[in-house]
Amino acid sequence: MASSDPTVRSPRTLTNDMPGRATRTATGRLRVAVPSVAERVADELRLQLAEGALLPGARLTESTIAEDLGVSRNTVREAFAELASERLVVRHPNRGVFVASLEAGDVHDVYTVRRAIEVSALRAGGSPEDVAAVRAAVEEGKRAAAARDEEAAGTANQHFHGAIVALARSPRLNTIMAQVLAEMRLFFHKATVDAQFYQHYVPDNEEICLALESGELDRAADLLLAYLDRSEDNLGEVHGDAADAE
Repeated sequence: MASSDPTVRSPRTLTNDMPGRATRTATGRLRVAVPSVAERVADELRLQLAEGALLPGARLTESTIAEDLGVSRNTVREAFAELASERLVVRHPNRGVFVASLEAGDVHDVYTVRRAIEVSALRAGGSPEDVAAVRAAVEEGKRAAAARDEEAAGTANQHFHGAIVALARSPRLNTIMAQVLAEMRLFFHKATVDAQFYQHYVPDNEEICLALESGELDRAADLLLAYLDRSEDNLGEVHGDAADAE
């Protein structure tokens, strides 16, 4: 089981050599927009959420995260504000900042976004290198399933869906998907009382990938759409049952 300690990932310092995004000004000069340190801290925390390293309800401590990432507490506070605007964390007065616990009503909204971006990205296909990244995520999931490592299977499943969106080669879509993947992992924590929850998705991922590799893009997109419908229904039942029990 993943720890609620926000420092479970290997400590690393955020450096200033992150790639920027090049744009041209009105005068035609090239300007490179480099993400702020706070934005990079937010990116790191989103990644930890997406990979299951932070559990719903876990308390996030400014000083611990600042020391772990080699940044100031003010920077961490800015990152928290960004994540709060995305409903990934919540601030409770006099108590601190906590990983959000999403509600059943959020499930449909997130899946609406997933259908819009994942299915369209898959229907358009991608370069051989990008398709290979989808295959790599499938193989990662198969290895995790063979090892009966449910946490690794969950991370592989996240990589699979991230690789599908990356087919579009759109930094904006990748940014949106990073938030969606973080939210999805929060949803899935409640569903993974089933010890093989993520492993159920491995055959579906394989079938979608085979259709993509063979150039059957409409079939791949239709398979993914049906997959997302089933997944939403499953999560809706899990969260609905949990709400009834409370």
